[in-house]
Amino acid sequence: MLSGRRLDLLDPTPMDIEIEDIAHGLAFVARWNGQTSGDHAYSVAEHSLLVETLFGHIMPDAPAKWRLAALLHDAPEYVIGDMISPVKAAVGPGYGLLDERLSAAIHIRFGLPGVLPMAIKKKIKKADRISAWLEATQIAGFTRAEADKYFGKPDDKLIDGQSIVLRPPVETRNAFTARHADLLRRMP
Repeated sequence: MLSGRRLDLLDPTPMDIEIEDIAHGLAFVARWNGQTSGDHAYSVAEHSLLVETLFGHIMPDAPAKWRLAALLHDAPEYVIGDMISPVKAAVGPGYGLLDERLSAAIHIRFGLPGVLPMAIKKKIKKADRISAWLEATQIAGFTRAEADKYFGKPDDKLIDGQSIVLRPPVETRNAFTARHADLLRRMP
């Protein structure tokens, strides 16, 4: 990693994880395989910031630790990249196990349980699907009907006023790192 840490992908440990590596990697990983409109790729870091915001609208009283979990929901992609679900399925169960190990190490590193409670995972997944709907309709060329079909029709209250932000990777990396630091400060 750029921090100088060595990360064993098959046996990651929390001490091998640095937020700067995560933020940098995610800021340079394009969602939608880069097939989006705009002057910059829509990064996984930008997506993660949006998911955390949406999660906050879904669970306004959620403690900072669960908001942090939402921010870090795709953190393993800083080293394994972003793959669409059909590709993940084709790779097989090994991909899921790798993702789970990395997630657990990341969570533990930042004071979260290695495995999140199912109720929290479901709310994060809901925010993730709403984010995908917004991305699909605003920058990936989907009609609302197509996005509704693939991602479910979101509650209008959750999407009103939400717009996709496209920034250079360095700006996104800095925003991700700043939000991470803010959430850590708010944790007991």
